Amino acid sequence: MRQFPDQTFTGPPIDDPMLLARVPEQLARFLQELNGFIAFGGGLHIRGICAAPPWHSLARFWSGDEALHRIYTSIQPDDVPFGEDALGDQFVLRAGDCWRLAAEVDEVEDLGCNFDGFIARALALPIEFLSLEPLTRFRREGGALKPGELLNAYPPFSTAEASNGGVRLAAVPAHEQHYFLAHLATQLRERADQSKFRIDFE
Repeated sequence: MRQFPDQTFTGPPIDDPMLLARVPEQLARFLQELNGFIAFGGGLHIRGICAAPPWHSLARFWSGDEALHRIYTSIQPDDVPFGEDALGDQFVLRAGDCWRLAAEVDEVEDLGCNFDGFIARALALPIEFLSLEPLTRFRREGGALKPGELLNAYPPFSTAEASNGGVRLAAVPAHEQHYFLAHLATQLRERADQSKFRIDFE
């Protein structure tokens, strides 16, 4: 079984062969060897085909109640949400190509590579390709991400306040960060005039 730098979690065995048959070929081949992982100290999470732990379940984010296409307007039902970075930005396969979802603002970017190319670029240029700067700073300050956690940035990086007063970074459960990002994206969509608003998710 292959290993990745600073790997903190390895997925359990595949438990849904029917889902595996639906997954694009390169990703399916990868998951048969290694059913997802967390590497780079939390900087890259590749989901697996399993029911538990729930935060690792590809099916949950592809077709379940928390499917990304139900939350983000820029994600399509056929997009395969195979992974995420430390902050909860998502990586999806669309017609064989990898795209990145900027979850704060609900915008996607074509990364110009297939899944095999994605893995190669992540290994070759992790800081730049995976945007590891916030996680590097968090770890330098003594923080650590446990499996099932993501990094929350407050104020969010997409706001003017982030550049004016700095950003506080904290480890939070992954489901809390997903909830935070989804509601932030909704508020930003509803305020296209860039007016001020208060972030309150309680």
